[in-house]
Amino acid sequence: MSNFIFSLNATVPVFFVIFMGWVFRRTGIIDERFSEVNDKLSFKILFPVLLFRDISAADLRQDFDIKFAAFCFISTAACFCVIWILAEIFIKDKTIIGSFVQGSFRGSAAILGVAFVENMYGNAGMVPLMIVAAVPLYNIFSVIILTVRGKESKKLSFKKLMLSIAKNPMIIGIVSGLPFAVLRIDFPDMVDKCINNLSSLAMPLALLAVGASFQGKDAVKKIRPSIIASLIKLVIQPAIILPIAIMMGFKNQEIIALLIMTGAPTTVSSFIMAKNMNNDAELASSIVVITTLFSSVTITAIIFIFKTFGYV
Repeated sequence: MSNFIFSLNATVPVFFVIFMGWVFRRTGIIDERFSEVNDKLSFKILFPVLLFRDISAADLRQDFDIKFAAFCFISTAACFCVIWILAEIFIKDKTIIGSFVQGSFRGSAAILGVAFVENMYGNAGMVPLMIVAAVPLYNIFSVIILTVRGKESKKLSFKKLMLSIAKNPMIIGIVSGLPFAVLRIDFPDMVDKCINNLSSLAMPLALLAVGASFQGKDAVKKIRPSIIASLIKLVIQPAIILPIAIMMGFKNQEIIALLIMTGAPTTVSSFIMAKNMNNDAELASSIVVITTLFSSVTITAIIFIFKTFGYV
């Protein structure tokens, strides 16, 4: 029961802000212009700063486990590749593939990971290592799929594709943070507060944008791919990756970190990226809403099962 309450505490506030964004848009408190400016601000400034903060703060020297880091890296890459291949085979409407693939594999690992593990074990454990191994891949793969499957993709040569990836604000934020994580460079308090102030704006503004852009009629039209992507994100990925992790000897904090990596709700930044990179924003928004709504049930159920069998 305590795990269920904790899951609700993690997901209900997120869903509430999304709902308020929808209410504000319908009542005219925010308009299309606000959403456009907010999207650009989040994509170009706030989320890159948030990623920079999370990556730079990770302590790679403490409890470094190359086996665990490699597992996070390989499983993330494998999930992305398999989902993309299957999407290309089975999805007839190729315009939704970018948002579908991103929504299916990219979770809120950095946001929920530390909170869950600290709540259960008292410290972050392997989560910073998981964040460094998986979160950069989330963003790199997202940029690749959204660029390749975006509306402007036919105009892109390989050189332009690589340049587009290198210039992506999310990638710049990650790459900029890695040297600080590796060298353990601490910022002066004043700089640290400035970074935290900017990064703290990213999630609430992005969640408001998701709610403001959510169109019930459009969501219903795309309910099938939304549900399939949500099932992949919340159920299928954990059902495949976690048993493999257990067979490889991972347990306790490692399993919870992997659960958050594979089964956390789709991150709200996926909507921001899909919209700004000319992909299906409505589908991206629907996946964020559905996975956020149901993740408290799926995550709690998985934790309960694993606790019952003594794996966490």
